Amino acid sequence: MEHVDLPKFPTQTGYMTEKIQRDYITSAMTNGILPKDAHRMADILSLTAPRDTSKPIQFWQLYSVLGQDPIVEIVQRFYQRVFEQDDWFKSVFERVGGINHHINTQASMWIDVMGGGPYYHGAEFRLSFHHTHNAMQLMNEKGAELWSRLMLETLDVSSQVMTNDPRVRTSINTFLSFFMGKYAEDFQFENRSFFGETNPPYKRQINFMKMTEQAIEALSEDELSAALTDRGVDVSRYEGKAAKVNKALMM
Repeated sequence: MEHVDLPKFPTQTGYMTEKIQRDYITSAMTNGILPKDAHRMADILSLTAPRDTSKPIQFWQLYSVLGQDPIVEIVQRFYQRVFEQDDWFKSVFERVGGINHHINTQASMWIDVMGGGPYYHGAEFRLSFHHTHNAMQLMNEKGAELWSRLMLETLDVSSQVMTNDPRVRTSINTFLSFFMGKYAEDFQFENRSFFGETNPPYKRQINFMKMTEQAIEALSEDELSAALTDRGVDVSRYEGKAAKVNKALMM
């Protein structure tokens, strides 16, 4: 088990952080990515990424690892690609403002959501207004597909600014996938975006010695099997949940 020294940068709740955090946790619990009580788990709710590198970084914890400069650099590289595209795509952005305007606003939104503090004034209302009034022409499969491809290219050439913690890229992928899924649902287009590997299902650290008998019995058989295996137990010798509960109670 490897540990890193975190936070590297001080964190603060932004205008969007808590709302987006709640929305993602609700979705992730439904999809089995986070446990059913994730909305009460301190290490998930924290704005500081886990020091234990076996635990994923939630995207609202990214600022604690990256700070401001890498986030701005990734966004800057992305918009350099955007402003090199054909007019049908690029002109939508140009009508709103120049490249620096988009870098500033997008980076502010990322930093706000990722735990860097209140940067994105207007929060979700502003974001929704932008997509429904300024960028509506691109809120479809064609626009989303090119946007996603440009972002994927950007991330693939930006590994050196993401630190040597592989969890960072996975967390950014999770962040982008979540938002693109929201846009696909809101604007009713097929979501074919793929940014790469996203955060795996959260693996709960289970310590039987600190649990009551009732708490152990409340664990699922899969959770019991994983926790026993982590402790060197050959779970194939214990068939059925009751046998695994009994073994756990003996530890």
